[in-house]
This record gives sequence, C-alpha cells and structure tokens, in this order.
Amino acid sequence: MHINSLYLKQFRNYSHIELNAENKVNVILGENAQGKTNLMEAIYVLAFAKSHRTSKDKELIQWNEDFARLEADISRKNSSLSLEVIVSSRGKKTKVNELEQRKLSEFVGSCNVVMFAPEDLSLVKGGPRMRRRFIDMELGQISTVYLHDLTIYQRILKQRNQLLKSMFPVPDQEQEVMLDVLTDQLSQAAAKVIKKRFSFLEMLQTWAKDIHSQITREKENLILTYVPAAQVSEDMDLSKIEERVKYKLKEDKQNEIRRGMTLSGPHRDELSLLINNKEVQTFGSQGQQRTAALSLKLAEIELINDNIGEYPILLLDDVLSELDHYRQSHLLNTIQGKVQTFVTTTSVDGIEHETLKQASTFYAEAGTVKQMK
Repeated sequence: MHINSLYLKQFRNYSHIELNAENKVNVILGENAQGKTNLMEAIYVLAFAKSHRTSKDKELIQWNEDFARLEADISRKNSSLSLEVIVSSRGKKTKVNELEQRKLSEFVGSCNVVMFAPEDLSLVKGGPRMRRRFIDMELGQISTVYLHDLTIYQRILKQRNQLLKSMFPVPDQEQEVMLDVLTDQLSQAAAKVIKKRFSFLEMLQTWAKDIHSQITREKENLILTYVPAAQVSEDMDLSKIEERVKYKLKEDKQNEIRRGMTLSGPHRDELSLLINNKEVQTFGSQGQQRTAALSLKLAEIELINDNIGEYPILLLDDVLSELDHYRQSHLLNTIQGKVQTFVTTTSVDGIEHETLKQASTFYAEAGTVKQMK
C-alpha cells in the first residue's frame, strides 16, 4: 500500500499543505522545529486516529483555530481509499471513502503504518508500558477483533479501578457484589487479550529471530517472551486463562482495595527480550538494545505483509542518524523497492545508499513543504 496524496489543514504548524508522494522513499529535509515530525505525526494519525506524541487532541489543532483536518488518498492492493480525520473541541471524526466510522476498530487498519523514531530505540530498555503499547498498536492494525477486545478490557478496567478507590477503607456489601461482577467481566476480557498477544508474539518471534540473526551475522539469538502477571501460558485455552486471571485478582483483592487500583492483568504484563539467553533490557549493551529494537521494527513490516498481503507504510522519523552505518544499510536494504517510506532528517550527508539516491526529496520550512527538483 502507499499514500498518493496528503492534505493537512490547521494541523500543528501547517495552515494548509498538499503533498503528492511517490511509491518509494520520500525524504523530508529541513532544520529542526520546522514541522518534519508533524508531517510524520499526521500520517500516523491517519492510520490510528490518535497521535504517538500526545494524548491531548487539542494539541494537534493549530493555535487559535477550532479544528484540524487530515486527508489522504491511499492505494491498496485491490482498492483505493480516501481517509479523513477531523479533530475539534467536540472530539474526533473519522471517515473512510467519505463514510463516517463510528468505532475506532472500523477505522484502524485502513492504512497500515510502522513508525520508527528515536524513542523507539528505547523500546527495549524503556519501561514495560512502551512494550505493551508496541504490542497493542501493531496487533490492533491487523486484528480489529483484538482492538475491540482491548477496548472492552480497558473500559471494564477503568470501572473497576473507580470502584476500588471508593471501597477504601471499609467496603459495603453492595460494593463487594459489584466488585465480584467486574472481576468476572475483567477476567473474561483479559483472557481474550492475553490469548491474542501470545499468538501475535509467536508470529513476531518468527520474523524477529531471523532478522536479528542476519543483522548480527548469526552471532546473536533473539527470543521474545510474553510475561503475564497471572500464571498463564500460551498452550492454555481461554477458559483456563480466565480462571487463572480471576484467581490472581481475587488473591490481590485486599491489596487492591488498599491501593485503589487493579494490580494484575494485561495492563501490567511484560514483554521480555533475551539475547543469547540474557535479558537485553538489563544486561544488553546499547548496541544490542538498538539492534533488538531495529529487529522488532523490521519484523513488524514482514508480519503485517504476511497477514494482510501487502507491505505497510514505513515512517522513519529522524532515526537514520541514530543508527551506525551497518544498521543504516541493513534497514535501507530491507525496504528497498518494496515499502513506501517517509524519512525525515536534517541532512543525508554521509548516508551513501542507492535507496536514498533514488528518493523523492521534499523540504520543510516554517509550515510549508515543497518538493525539490
């Protein structure tokens, strides 16, 4: 798939721009603070209906304006799509082919995107929340069912946490009954999320292990392990996972009431990465951590292609300068000729690669983007 054209109105520092992209590598040059990352964010929002940089939608709207509009025309293997996201003080509207999408799960997946930015290099050494978000965003792109299940889980979790806060120090009988009901509902929703995460990471492991081996010239073996808070395993069926999650929640009940929050479940689970049987988060060098992050991102690209039958759009936001020459070459060799890619950078000096020599180049400056001849 690829973006043919992009239209932004009152988005971040862009009053109004139209950009026609090529189905190859598109390089956006420019000094810092000129809007290069805003352009990447816009494409991300058109894929996920949310930003990767902020949870406050109002920050996406240009200063002193009431709304932001983002549009894109996209070509897929067997269809063409027009996507639209409107952000205002009243909320967000998403449209596919001019038809409003009532649910997030109906919109996400229309345009598949993989983002690789400097903060993604911290995917390995950062906190568990980053790795959970990584799983949720990528799995949600290829499975609307997972996105639906995750939304239900998060809604019940929010209700349960609100109840737990109201139960301290001494819960009444009505609160006890309600907690049991929400615990049953949360356990059922959690089991579906956990089961799909196990399946997703098994697929990702297949790609990431081979890619990591190639990058490290077969010197390192990467293993991904899902680590749930409850004592469950991937070979368990849904009912068994639900039973274990429920047992863990009931075991933690008094502690949860005291702390006013749910202490176990998919929102507390972890993704562990091992290189040669050592946990790379703790014992890996910076080079190993960056290689593992790169392996995960490249594996994402292949996994999406394997599941939907076409490659996603790749966003490389100021990340090439963070990689050494060898990792740069491996990344560019991987995408060459098969993945539409948007690259932001202040300069391509020192990056000698055929992919960039054949790229379309744009220049971003003060809220404008112009194609360079």
